[in-house]
Amino acid sequence: MTDVEEAITRAHHAEWARVVAALTRRFGDLDVAEEAAAEAFAIAVERWPADGVPPNPGAWLTTTAQRKAIDRIRRESKRDDKQKEAGLVYDDDPPEPLGAIDDDRLRLVFTCCHPALAVEARVALTLRMVGGLTVPEIARAFLVAESTMGQRITRAKAKIKAARIPYRVPSAGDLPARVSGVLTVLFLVFNEGYLATGPDTDPVRHDLTAEAIRLTRLIHALLPDDGEVTGLLALMLLTEARRPARVSAGGELVALDEQDRGAWDAALIAEGHRLVRERLAARVAPGRYQILAAINAVHTSAPDMRDTDWSQVLALYDQLVRIDASPIVALNRAIAVAELDGPQVALAVVDQLEPQLAGYHPFHATRADLLRRLGRGPEARAAYDKAIELAGNTAETASLTRRRDQLPTGG
Repeated sequence: MTDVEEAITRAHHAEWARVVAALTRRFGDLDVAEEAAAEAFAIAVERWPADGVPPNPGAWLTTTAQRKAIDRIRRESKRDDKQKEAGLVYDDDPPEPLGAIDDDRLRLVFTCCHPALAVEARVALTLRMVGGLTVPEIARAFLVAESTMGQRITRAKAKIKAARIPYRVPSAGDLPARVSGVLTVLFLVFNEGYLATGPDTDPVRHDLTAEAIRLTRLIHALLPDDGEVTGLLALMLLTEARRPARVSAGGELVALDEQDRGAWDAALIAEGHRLVRERLAARVAPGRYQILAAINAVHTSAPDMRDTDWSQVLALYDQLVRIDASPIVALNRAIAVAELDGPQVALAVVDQLEPQLAGYHPFHATRADLLRRLGRGPEARAAYDKAIELAGNTAETASLTRRRDQLPTGG
């Protein structure tokens, strides 16, 4: 990859959401914003190799996208109201701040996460409009066809336009009811960055994890007493702290038990632990994100995998199961069971989850590891093969392949 190509890739990661959000604020149309932003990046691919990377790529992209948006509105100006709308785009006066926080991208998040939209549509639209993920990447994350995901996003944008959903941060009174859906979306954006689903993307996308953390910090500043906002921020920080040890120099995903804990970000761990303690001191029944943050606090407190307090981890998972009895939570709980009661007991738990998780590659990877520990090599190999088949990320595939190939040959 040339320096210019790298600059374009960095600009897309860093500036996509800014460009889309700025255009949405100015023109009030997600379709116009998305298409103009895409055109601006396409022009950058053509011009930057010849003209050089501009000193301020974000400003160049925003200006170029605005011109493309104006061109589109001009072409569509066939009625008087459209002509007036086209004339408004030349107003360079800064708009008045909207909502409690003056941040374009946060406005965009709340627009994409409006309760008038189905949850699946909110997540998909935010991943596309804010995260800049492609439709194929989002489709893989949802395990649906690309055409289905494209239609879902198109319908969501059309509904926002038809229902005149406002582009703003909700008022203080409306925020608590709206924030839960936003947290769900931000957590999924973070997860896509922490382990990208696509085979042709970087295995870990710091731009997405950083953006999810930045937006969660903004919501935490607005709602400092909301336990789940605090919990999600702590969970993200404690997870992000492990990112430097997440992928090996050879591009292979490194499992928690193999990570160099000295490479973890101590400052992020300290901040995450402080937030977890803050919620414990509140003596309020914790929600899902607070419990997940507490589990991560236990893991990041242990200087070595062997020092992990698995009894506490299991107790926290037992608490989580009571409010989130999903099969994925049960699968993660089984990992703690394996450490306390042995792989045979854990395997019995995992096998019961197959009807719900047959298409979920971590299920097969977990099962393969338990079978390996039990010395059931051929079965472990078959489970690794299935996990490799279903995994989309190349770094994870490399890790699973290595573990499979380390199995002893023969019966």
